[in-house]
Amino acid sequence: MKHILILVGLLAGVSLSAQDGVLNPEELSVNRVMDNVEHGRLDMMTCASGYFITKAGQHVKARALFEACAEAGYTGAMTWMAQLDANGYGDVYSPESMAKWDLMAAQGSDPNGLFNYGLDLLRGHGVLQDEERGMAFIDRAAELGLAIAKTLQQAEYDLDVVTPDADNWKYQPLLN
Repeated sequence: MKHILILVGLLAGVSLSAQDGVLNPEELSVNRVMDNVEHGRLDMMTCASGYFITKAGQHVKARALFEACAEAGYTGAMTWMAQLDANGYGDVYSPESMAKWDLMAAQGSDPNGLFNYGLDLLRGHGVLQDEERGMAFIDRAAELGLAIAKTLQQAEYDLDVVTPDADNWKYQPLLN
């Protein structure tokens, strides 16, 4: 009898608490991350979760997350938006949109954004080709300590050092 009373008491407590909110909210899940996005609760951990979401192949969700985080000013999310657009993940392939996101990240002094926009300019991919400006962006990324940018400088901006030649077809310059 004593056990029944304890169980009834626990159940009564559960139902009372349930009226005040969610008793056991999801914490480390895609659903929780997307709920945060939907309700505008964006922080570094929520935005960083997009990496795992996109690696799991959930590109539409990753796009929604990264776009919200990018609009909130997270430059790392801007570089991921560029990556999604560069590969058509969760939407259409768009070199122009990729370059736009790279530029936004570069304008936020993000070393990866500076490097990526520099590559866009060197290649003329998504933007008109401008090798001088491209090298300047790469140089700024190297000044900020980005190792791959330093490697590209040391290789005298030979793009084959940072991009497999199998991808050369993809990076044909736009007409100037």
